[in-house]
Amino acid sequence: MIGSGKGKNIEIVTLLPEIIERFPWAGHLGITMLNPVIDIIESSNSTLLFTNTRYQAEIWYHKILDEKIEWAGILGLHHGSMDKESRTAGEQLLSKGKMKWVVCTSSLDLGVDFSPVDTVIQIGSPKGIARLMQRAGRSGHQPGAKSRLYCVPTNSFELVEFSAARSGIEKGKIEPRTPIEKPLDVLAQHIVTVATGEGFRSDDLFEEVKTTHSFRNLSLQEWEWTMEFVIKGGKALKAYPEYSKIINEYGFYLVENETLRRRHRMSIGTITSETEVIVKFMNGGSLGTLEENFVSRLKPGDSFIFSGRVLEYHKLVDMVLYVKKSDKNNGPVPQWGGGRMPLSTELAGEVRIKLREFQSEGNPGVEMSAISPLLDLQQKWSVIPMEDELLIEKKKTTEGFHLFIYPFEGKLVHEGLSALLAYRLSQIQSATFSISTNDYGFEILSTQEYELDDEQLDWLFAKENIVEDVLEVTNSTEMAQRKFRDIARIAGLVFQGYPGSSKKPKQLQASGALLFEVLSKYDPGNLLIKQAEMEVLETQLEVSRLMDAMKRMRESRKSIINVPFITPMAFPLMVNRMREKLTSEKLSDRIAKLIANLENAAEKEDFA
Repeated sequence: MIGSGKGKNIEIVTLLPEIIERFPWAGHLGITMLNPVIDIIESSNSTLLFTNTRYQAEIWYHKILDEKIEWAGILGLHHGSMDKESRTAGEQLLSKGKMKWVVCTSSLDLGVDFSPVDTVIQIGSPKGIARLMQRAGRSGHQPGAKSRLYCVPTNSFELVEFSAARSGIEKGKIEPRTPIEKPLDVLAQHIVTVATGEGFRSDDLFEEVKTTHSFRNLSLQEWEWTMEFVIKGGKALKAYPEYSKIINEYGFYLVENETLRRRHRMSIGTITSETEVIVKFMNGGSLGTLEENFVSRLKPGDSFIFSGRVLEYHKLVDMVLYVKKSDKNNGPVPQWGGGRMPLSTELAGEVRIKLREFQSEGNPGVEMSAISPLLDLQQKWSVIPMEDELLIEKKKTTEGFHLFIYPFEGKLVHEGLSALLAYRLSQIQSATFSISTNDYGFEILSTQEYELDDEQLDWLFAKENIVEDVLEVTNSTEMAQRKFRDIARIAGLVFQGYPGSSKKPKQLQASGALLFEVLSKYDPGNLLIKQAEMEVLETQLEVSRLMDAMKRMRESRKSIINVPFITPMAFPLMVNRMREKLTSEKLSDRIAKLIANLENAAEKEDFA
């Protein structure tokens, strides 16, 4: 670890909402805090306003301009789907002090140092301690200067996360960066890259590759398998010349075919993404890219918001969407994949500590004091779980039998845990389940009631066959097939085409799926297939963290409570489940009625 030995002076201030919702729900964008945010922007010389998603960035930029139309030209927008030229222009204007305020995503987290920035605003929980520190460090970016960051909650529970993140920074609890171990798709690409140059000798390149951290444990057998893959295409593909990329000339390996050289050089890179559509004005000016899934829902004449503008769909030609400025004032905002940002292990641990301190300490801090109406009601109707406690709430409604379980392990882990426990419950008694998850816990709604006695709890949290049961209840084969598409592109199995004549998305997807089926059937030991399966387990299902969570749940004391009403902690889980079934209009009406009923029940108890 490299450091100066001196801590950075970071000032973190949380903006408190005027009204603390006792029944908060995810999906808010914090727009109710728009005026306080504008006040901070106006009082600063220059500001970066960070959001967690591109969708949020587009919304905030549009809302700020609605309130401050005179800021057009000095308020910028910056995210990864915008055209590179537009992003670069914004960075230069900001660094010169000509652009005062920028709404951005993680696209301005790293690699861009602007000493003029004096204020950073974070919209919503950062979900990680290191991420909050990184963003705070964009302000006061010079020796001895103070970094000032304002945190804006998008729902009441995020006040806890801001308080927890501040404590984590003070304690130095920073999330580690775990390096990827032996990505053979990257190795295959590197081997061919070296072979397109002056070539190499196998033993020499093997020893060189092993000096890197990711490949320090690469075995000779894995090296030889990868060499055979790039020379012949492996066992299943050796009959097809297009997969034979390098040749051996007296122990010296190189790419001899000029067409293969050119194709490989056009495909170098390890960043993969969903299929994207280029967005251009009719006169040819480029705006950036949108995911095909969003564009497919539009038709000519429709308006949408992108790159800070209201645009009108004109025509779609060869994955290029031609648009013009719209006369309308609004429209749908694109949502991009890859926006899943679960609570980190370190921040989740600090959240549990904050909940314990709220109950045991006289001065819980500004954020925890502000959220006390919510936590007091949670305590009255249920409990606030301690660090060594697993809270399980039970409630019967007209929908069925609800189990709300709170491990505080992050959304991705809870997706696997909820599916695993629902599967094990079905082994006790068959039933139909509906599942909802968030960063704090998950809901299992069942048509059957479960007693959850000691015998059932032992079965639910048993350490045996955890991985096997997770694979049984998740569509792991389909997930591995999707992951393999990216691996196949990096390893050079799928050629995306030359610029201007790229293959259609369906062709790429079909090619990846066909290769996955062929290799699974005729080369079951294929190491790229194994890599896809392992990456699904570790990155999408987070099996290692899931195993640790199961251990902690198994060893925790269990508080099983039949709650009189849906509690503040359970409410956002119910909303998440309803969101999948209802339109936004019907959902908001349903939520309003639920909140009114619950607030009425709480007020009656307060009066009593």
